[in-house]
Amino acid sequence: MWILRVLLTTTMAVALGAVAVSPAEAATAPNLSEFRLRPASNQAELMERVRLLDAQLPKLGVQNILAQANRDGTVMTGSGAICNPDAVDVDERDLQVVYSFCFDSSDSSVRGGDVEWMPQGMTTVADAQDDQAWGVAEPLIVSWYNKDSEYVKGSRITFIDRRTGAYQHVLLAYPFINDSQNATYMSLRNTQNASGSSLHAGGIAWYGNYLYVADTRRGFRVFDMRYIFDLKAAGDKGNTTDKTRIGRQNGVFYGHGYRYVMPQVAAWTSNGGQVENPSVCRVSGSPKFSFVGLDRTGIDHLTTGEYCNGADTDDLTGRVARWPLDGDTGRPLLSNDGLWQASSAFRLPQPNIQGALSRGDTWYLTRSHGVDVPDEIDNGDLLRTSAPGGAAEGVLGPARRITAGVGPEDLSYWPGFLGFGDVLFTVTEHPGQRMVYATPISAF
Repeated sequence: MWILRVLLTTTMAVALGAVAVSPAEAATAPNLSEFRLRPASNQAELMERVRLLDAQLPKLGVQNILAQANRDGTVMTGSGAICNPDAVDVDERDLQVVYSFCFDSSDSSVRGGDVEWMPQGMTTVADAQDDQAWGVAEPLIVSWYNKDSEYVKGSRITFIDRRTGAYQHVLLAYPFINDSQNATYMSLRNTQNASGSSLHAGGIAWYGNYLYVADTRRGFRVFDMRYIFDLKAAGDKGNTTDKTRIGRQNGVFYGHGYRYVMPQVAAWTSNGGQVENPSVCRVSGSPKFSFVGLDRTGIDHLTTGEYCNGADTDDLTGRVARWPLDGDTGRPLLSNDGLWQASSAFRLPQPNIQGALSRGDTWYLTRSHGVDVPDEIDNGDLLRTSAPGGAAEGVLGPARRITAGVGPEDLSYWPGFLGFGDVLFTVTEHPGQRMVYATPISAF
């Protein structure tokens, strides 16, 4: 999230090379009963629209998309493998990195310049599959939101070949039926109409065939890896050059110039109603969905949390929750009433959290410090904390801090990565300071 630098009121003590961070005084336990999701009212219609599109457009799978990826990034591996030094404050170079990936110059952008897309979410094939492979591919995925352009392009994801650095953008879309009763789609928006702004897509998690995307006000948008449409392969029915149009127009399908379009197949929304103002944090009520992670310990869970700007909330911190998954289907594990009930919820120890995931009772968090002028940079934090043992509600305990990059966002966990042990992946968001990288858990 693009924010001003804030003064983080924390108590810190140096211990064993890390820093202990005490919880904010305003932290109180959440009410688990507020963390319930219901299927969207048009759940069945969404999937039917995608099936109608499937009858019109050819598809391409993830492996083949990566095999012909049209952009080349930079990959570095090994201790200190930082492909973009600007992603780290020059005065604090103790960031521990064993893998990094950098986008090409057009996607890296320039500090102080016009920025069309902002990276936010992070997931990997290690979330999707226990064997950490999708066929022969081992993709990383980053989500972006359209920040500034003449047209509201919504959200996109990027498939990255973690070995070669080749990558491909895919536009996310919302399917609907037009006035001519034909299946079409529009850009992904906070409100799916002409006045809606781009969905922030602040967190993503790939689980089985499904991609779960954070919808800040509501819950999750869900996409299916088996339905990625290839407009180039559609011949005369597809257009990949016109960046001003999207959807079906006069029998031709557009995607703002993108070759691949991935339509939404499902959605889950807070049973207590959507959050009206996502810039405001509250002690109670329906949660915000600012970021998403995955926990593969025990019963698999999605993890979600709320971003709260400490400068605006008098140190009120956000909440995190764990949502059980059905490992056989990749779908939510529902309670008897048909709702998706979180199994636990906790108050965060600090504000300004940008990403969170659990491994059992242990939680890992990213925290941003922001930038106040285009040429000044400041590292963020990577925190490790814990939940009260066996509790379903409570406050996460004091956190241990190590250095993160500038503007760290969403988190993804990769066990046994390339002989470096378990690692945490994240992406840094600021123009000119962007980098996907992995920090070993042993750094704590």
